[in-house]
Amino acid sequence: MVNYPAGFAALGDPTRTQIVGLLTQGDRTVSELADQFPISLQGTMKHGGVLEGAGLVSRSKSGRTVTVRLDRAQIAAAETWLHRTRTFWTHQLDNLAHSFEERS
Repeated sequence: MVNYPAGFAALGDPTRTQIVGLLTQGDRTVSELADQFPISLQGTMKHGGVLEGAGLVSRSKSGRTVTVRLDRAQIAAAETWLHRTRTFWTHQLDNLAHSFEERS
């Protein structure tokens, strides 16, 4: 399950956002991800750990190879949550604007 505050905080980092973007194209090893950024393999692994802790990706290890996979169900759940939240606040702000217009 997505931990929404942690999930959105995790995506607030540009490197992690780019990692998620790369994973939308398919699973990648940590080495393949590290090749895309000017950071160390260890740094890439830490970013993967943050994304995993937020429930956005899963990692599996085979020998020395760590593969990172996007959890598409969790991304979809977060998207649904964002849509509901956006709809709620859009409605609330429209009501507020209408109230101000009536007072004018």
